[in-house]
Amino acid sequence: MSDVKTTLESTKSLMEKAISHLEAELQKVRAGKASPVMLESVSVDYYGSRVPLSNTASVTTQDARTLIVQPWEKTMLTPIEKAIQAANLGLNPQNDGVLIRIMVPALTEERRRELTKMAKGVGEDAKVSIRATRKDAMEQIKKLQKDGLAEDEGKAAETQIQTLTDAHVVKVDKHIEQKEKEIMTV
Repeated sequence: MSDVKTTLESTKSLMEKAISHLEAELQKVRAGKASPVMLESVSVDYYGSRVPLSNTASVTTQDARTLIVQPWEKTMLTPIEKAIQAANLGLNPQNDGVLIRIMVPALTEERRRELTKMAKGVGEDAKVSIRATRKDAMEQIKKLQKDGLAEDEGKAAETQIQTLTDAHVVKVDKHIEQKEKEIMTV
């Protein structure tokens, strides 16, 4: 029975990780408001090595449409500006010699639809991950049944795994629905 319990616990843990990953990925999808998370993927050339932007500067929001990047060292202004442009985020950094200001453009209807598709794609990836976890767990239960686990215990475990899967798929759907609403709100 402890093997079944271990399988169920690891399955739940992996599905929770898929949800956490989904939440992190959805935060990166721009919803019209400026957010420091938008620049998380930017890496800067810092004296010959690539480091995340957050290791070379602080990123804050001035208002709903403006990001401020304040480098720790003034010499990093130009490399940070180039890194933001190279990241292909559709943002245009403005270097004033002290800090970098980024005006986040308002989203067009077409861009909102693209972002919604992107969010749905991220959600689908999360569902695929959850289903793969379910498949692995079901195989583990089948293996336990071959090794002597009672059939009714195996069926009960499979039912619990399916219930976990269904609950996590519903969570994914709710996250996607919420993000779509956020993106489509003008």
